[in-house]
Amino acid sequence: MRRSAGANRPGRRKRIATLTQTLEKSAAQRRDDPVASHASTKAQLLPQTILASLENSKAEDVVAIDLEGKTTLADLMIIASGRSNIHVGAIAEHVVKACKEAGYATPRIEGLPHCDWVLLDAGDAIVHIFRPEVRQFYNLEKLWSAGRPGEGRAAARRG
Repeated sequence: MRRSAGANRPGRRKRIATLTQTLEKSAAQRRDDPVASHASTKAQLLPQTILASLENSKAEDVVAIDLEGKTTLADLMIIASGRSNIHVGAIAEHVVKACKEAGYATPRIEGLPHCDWVLLDAGDAIVHIFRPEVRQFYNLEKLWSAGRPGEGRAAARRG
């Protein structure tokens, strides 16, 4: 059964708007932090550029995970799905083009030849674009949303 092109568009827009609001709140908290306040405005707009590109490319099930304090790899991980290998590749190329046009460095790309899982390293943001079954298999949302091992037990002992 095939869905029409605009069937879930309003719901997708609402999710993207919610992600953007969450990112803006996080950026506002960092601006209040004297150490983080030195981050450039351009770096704070990178996630919005990526999310807008994903929306325009009709990426599905977009999730943003705040990595601050969990790893030094990046501040944000964005995970999205494409309907097919061709769609995954097109989404990745669209994100790269959007980053270039916005004046950011060209993201490094891995996985483009096969397009089952494409990884874009845009510096402060890492973008994973999957085919749905590959995304389900690796389940990065569960992996990166969970606390670090022992973190919950240590807090429980102190409490």
